[in-house]
Amino acid sequence: MANVSSFRRSQGVIFVAFLFTTFIVGIAGALQSPTLSRFLTFEVKADPRLVGLFFSVNALASIIGSFLLAKYSDKKGDRRNIVIFCCLMGVVNSVIFAFSRHYYILITLGVLFAALSSAAMPQVFALAREYAVKTGRNVVAFNSLIRAQLSLAWVIGPPLSFGLAIHYGFTVMYLSAMSMFFVAMLFAAFFLPSVEKNPVLQIDNTIDIKSANQSLFKNRNVVYLLLSTVFMWTANMMYIIDMPLYVNSILHLSDSLPGKLMGLAAGIEIPAMLIAGYLVPVLGKRNLFFIAIICGLLFYVGMILFTDEFALFALQLFNALFIGIVANIGIIYFQDLLPTRMGVASTLFNNGIICSTILAGIIQGFVSESYGHEIIYWIAFAMVAISLLFCALVKDKH
Repeated sequence: MANVSSFRRSQGVIFVAFLFTTFIVGIAGALQSPTLSRFLTFEVKADPRLVGLFFSVNALASIIGSFLLAKYSDKKGDRRNIVIFCCLMGVVNSVIFAFSRHYYILITLGVLFAALSSAAMPQVFALAREYAVKTGRNVVAFNSLIRAQLSLAWVIGPPLSFGLAIHYGFTVMYLSAMSMFFVAMLFAAFFLPSVEKNPVLQIDNTIDIKSANQSLFKNRNVVYLLLSTVFMWTANMMYIIDMPLYVNSILHLSDSLPGKLMGLAAGIEIPAMLIAGYLVPVLGKRNLFFIAIICGLLFYVGMILFTDEFALFALQLFNALFIGIVANIGIIYFQDLLPTRMGVASTLFNNGIICSTILAGIIQGFVSESYGHEIIYWIAFAMVAISLLFCALVKDKH
């Protein structure tokens, strides 16, 4: 009985460690991302095209860095050690952004360390999936609870980011992000577990190994799901990049409003993703994706039609359902399609988001300068519609 009690306490500590690490890494990201376009525009004095270029180069570097680390982790790397390494790179990156205002330093050294730190979150989710399988936990529910911490971080992070940047300056804001990465690094080192690769194979012997290990680009379901992910997240990233500028420059609303809108959406995402996690056995991942994308279409229609503050707050319900469902179910969807490559699957989902940042940065930078901010939301609507078409092509086998 003593051994059983000790084992349960150990599992409880590890579960809390996953929640806390995800939350702290999420806070670090939520401090940096929402104000990046503002930082580059007003502190670095970059024009819209250079802002768009920065987002694209940063995203491309993150795709390469995180994918290389994912392949290494699936073959022989200890995911816990990789999470620690990524957090250390996040510390260095935050210091560079805190003290440099030189565009070319930021787009070289800053982007390099950002790329190396970008694998932290997908590695945490890959490790969590393997740990959940090994210990017999409900994988979807376990992932939902961990993913909810990321949304909780985005409830707190964006308003805090704008508050720190506006009232205390970007140096304080980036040093705050640095401290978050440092705390996450220590917590991962002391409390996250090491798990052997592919424990799912020891439990589910019905998996077609040959199919699961085939080339990513020969797996049509993976390709279609990736394309659907890229288009839906391109719309979302255009919104994140453009909305703070649109609200201030075009709508002439409060400087703090963008942070409040992002925080509200993230707050609604938490119950949305938890409920979605428990609805997977009833509705299936594919149908939940359809529901989410339809909410996305409604959100961007609202962004096109409405401009007052109350309407923008109300529209966050559709935005939260859209992002909350696909952010939670999407990573599980990729993992189910690639059960022998958890690191690659988790990173593929994450890189779909990062790839979207490349497209979003290019589109937002060039289109907003030439045609204004309003056209961005028409393009976002079209992106979500295309995402719906690709989602319909994915065959639901689970």
